[in-house]
Amino acid sequence: MADEGELQEAVGRFIRAFGLHQPDQTPCGRPIPVSEAHALGELARDGALRQSELTQRLRLEKSTTSRLVGQLVNRGWAERTPAPDDGRGVLVQLTPAGINAATQLAKARAARFSAILDRVPERERAGVLHALEILTEATDDP
Repeated sequence: MADEGELQEAVGRFIRAFGLHQPDQTPCGRPIPVSEAHALGELARDGALRQSELTQRLRLEKSTTSRLVGQLVNRGWAERTPAPDDGRGVLVQLTPAGINAATQLAKARAARFSAILDRVPERERAGVLHALEILTEATDDP
C-alpha cells in the first residue's frame, strides 16, 4: 500500500522528468515561463477573458495574475481593455502576435504530448488518464 512519502517521490520524479521544475521554460522546450504558456493557452482557447476569470482558471492570486498579464502585455502578446459591462473589470485578449505565440506553443505542446503518449502502452493509457484525474480532484480544495 502506497503512503504519502511514495506519492511525494513519484510526483517529484514526474515533475523533474516532465520539466516542470524549470520555471523559465515550458516542458515542450519553449523559452517562456510555464505560467505565461498556460495563460496564452486559456486566452487562445476562449478569446477575451476577464482578468478575474483568468485568475480562477490558472489558480493564481489576483496580484500574480496581474503581473503575469503585465508580462504578456510587455511582450506584445496581450492587451487589457475595460470590461464593457463593469468599469472596474478588465478584459484580457491576445494580440495577433500573441495568437501566433499561442499557436506555436500549441504545436510544440501537441508534439511533446504525442511523443509521451506513444511511449505509454496503449492498454495503460486510460489508466494513466484516470490516475491524473483522480490526483487533480484530490488536490482541489474541499
